[in-house]
Amino acid sequence: MNRYPLWKYAILLVALLIGTLYTLPNFFGEAPAVQVSSAKVTVKVDAALSSRIEAALEQAGVKPDFVQFDGSSVKARFGDTDTQIKAKDVISKALNADPADPSYIVALNLLSRSPQWLSALHANPMYLGLDLRGGVHFLMQVDMKAALTKKAESLTGDVRSALREKNIRHAGVSRDGNTVLIAFREAALRDAALVVLKDTQPDIVWTPQGEGSELRLVGSLSPKAQTAVQDAAIKQNITTLHNRVNELGVSEPVIQQQGSDRVIVQLPGVQDSARAEKLIGRTATLELRMVDDSAEAQEALKGNGPVPFGTERYMDRSFGPIIVKRQVLVTGDNLSDAQTGFDDKQQPAVHLTMDAKGGRIMKEVSRENVGKRMAILIFEKGKGEVVTAPTINSEISNRFYISGSMTTQEAADTALVLRAGSLAAPMEIIESRTIGPSLGKENIDKGIASVTWGFVAVAVFMCVYYMLFGVFSSLALGFNLLLLMAVLSMMQATLSLPGIAAMALALGMAIDSNVLINERVREELRNGAAPQQAINLGYKHAWDTILDSNVTTLICGLALLIFGSGPIKGFAVVHCLGILTSMFSSVVFSRGLVNLWYGRQKKLKSVSIGQVWRPQADQQPAAEATDDAAKA
Repeated sequence: MNRYPLWKYAILLVALLIGTLYTLPNFFGEAPAVQVSSAKVTVKVDAALSSRIEAALEQAGVKPDFVQFDGSSVKARFGDTDTQIKAKDVISKALNADPADPSYIVALNLLSRSPQWLSALHANPMYLGLDLRGGVHFLMQVDMKAALTKKAESLTGDVRSALREKNIRHAGVSRDGNTVLIAFREAALRDAALVVLKDTQPDIVWTPQGEGSELRLVGSLSPKAQTAVQDAAIKQNITTLHNRVNELGVSEPVIQQQGSDRVIVQLPGVQDSARAEKLIGRTATLELRMVDDSAEAQEALKGNGPVPFGTERYMDRSFGPIIVKRQVLVTGDNLSDAQTGFDDKQQPAVHLTMDAKGGRIMKEVSRENVGKRMAILIFEKGKGEVVTAPTINSEISNRFYISGSMTTQEAADTALVLRAGSLAAPMEIIESRTIGPSLGKENIDKGIASVTWGFVAVAVFMCVYYMLFGVFSSLALGFNLLLLMAVLSMMQATLSLPGIAAMALALGMAIDSNVLINERVREELRNGAAPQQAINLGYKHAWDTILDSNVTTLICGLALLIFGSGPIKGFAVVHCLGILTSMFSSVVFSRGLVNLWYGRQKKLKSVSIGQVWRPQADQQPAAEATDDAAKA
């Protein structure tokens, strides 16, 4: 009746082991470290960089705990702060030959002190949020009107090109705010233009207006297209911001959308708000120019003379130094989109879409330069670098692709750079806050103290009131906290003060389930059930109530998760996970402990569950023995 099969105990043991392994990293603290990331969009950070850093440190006599590549940066951990600062100087000199134009960002950071064997199991600590670690917080407003205006300007050029290709005469194409106006002198021409534009510009809603010789078509973006433009603008801005904050060496920046037109930027560990504000507000530009492959240019690349007149020397990540003509053919303002795909040979490629003006220029230039190379450059802080320099194989229109010796990931990175080279819409910082590290440490100490003392107070009460069953409930409560922290660590969640509050709330909700179970067992004992039967019926009858109460609470938590943002969403995540882990620990784990202790006793005469109170008038001789046996 009250005996688990072996496989259930095996599941509980595995859950306990996994919970312990993935919770452990949160107790080792942090050690000083140095983080190396790319300072330029064309400089890649890979595993080979780890070897360069290790060699530089070994040559300088600096011994790190370890040096590892984590996918986007290389991190080296050290035993003390003095070694960390010395290592930073050594790595900077080894990687950045020109300090005025660094290729890598070498920043001070903190890493977990957990042993390598835990890291090998991907057991990492939870990240600490801004309120626990300190840093800067920005709330930014995206100018959605500017995004729509930019789209309208692009559409104006596209309309002109579409009508020109169909030889449809008009009296002028202009833009009024976010609408496109086309004037006509004949109704037949307007009707013909309407048919063409509905086919070529499906995102625009066209309305015929005017009479006589003052005929016109008024086009405006459909509501669906406006929403798509605004969504694309804010997503591109978020992607651009992610690229920019890497320069600050922030390990886990929080950059997320709030509402329809705002972005939250949180940079834990950053205290220089002025530098951060300057960084995230900078702009980057895209340019397309022709490559100079003349004999004079080739000699200049070999160092045998100056570069030809009207050209400049840049660095190409695939070919090294390259000579590029000064004349700018197309800028990023003419780029509508960049997506990854494949070329005719099914090799990874980047598909670009230009607006009407850019398409017209590309068509003319490519027709005259088949077989020559075109360079795509990104300019940041006044310095330009060549992303790629493909060969023009045929005449190019407004849609074309670039390909070569690139992997699928490199194609995706290139498309990202071309899309996110600059902000899609202007942004303004409307709120700025700085939280010091001392305040963050105080928040951590107070948060841990609140959870610890809350757990101790609940455990003491349960042990005093329910005796041995209270001990089982307290162990189940500790198991619940262990599982919750393990799940959050596996998710690599960012823990904040609202998350700690949700943990404390989860403890109270978890013990409530055990109170229901214990009282149900008491009730069965009062009704005259034998101890083994009372345990079985108590858990069975309490389950329905526990399920109902937790499901209704989970619904509220999901509502906070879906409709909330920022701290509210962080609270909701921990709250919902806490409900799920509490149901497992309070019912399954505590029942396992009870079964392990009492299940093998066939002639069980009493259980330690505290005083079983019964009304004096309802006492029956047959029940008195059971009541006395149930007393602790």
